Amino acid sequence: MQIETIKDVLSWTVDFHKNLKECVTHCSKQNQDERARMILNYVSGHEASLERMVEGFLSTANRNALDTWCYDYIGKHPIVEHGHCDSPFKELDTDHIMENIVNHHEQVIELYEHLYSRVDIDSAKELLETVKNVEENEIKRMVQTANRFSDM
Repeated sequence: MQIETIKDVLSWTVDFHKNLKECVTHCSKQNQDERARMILNYVSGHEASLERMVEGFLSTANRNALDTWCYDYIGKHPIVEHGHCDSPFKELDTDHIMENIVNHHEQVIELYEHLYSRVDIDSAKELLETVKNVEENEIKRMVQTANRFSDM
């Protein structure tokens, strides 16, 4: 995917959540640990929710913000494609699953922070800040829920 505008970054983020959702769903069927399967199923549902939330920004955000160019910033903070799933979660326990999930989300959050620091247009800054906040709050929620699973 060629990333040139903030709209492209949002589209990439939708694809990121979709791919992660599909990967954890696939791995949940292969993991032998019942708690790990529960976490993977929970994460799958949560990724589907994040996918829908970010899609919502694509349809409701300010057009000027969406059309803001950011390709020169991406070169310094490259976007890693996650187009395939080689079953990275099928052998992991709940702690390692969440460690990986948090790591993936932190990379997305860092991208939004980087773009925010570079963009000068107020509407674009506001959009980037909003999406970043959603990502941060949702990963916190996922971690809290995963901790509750561990307490069971």
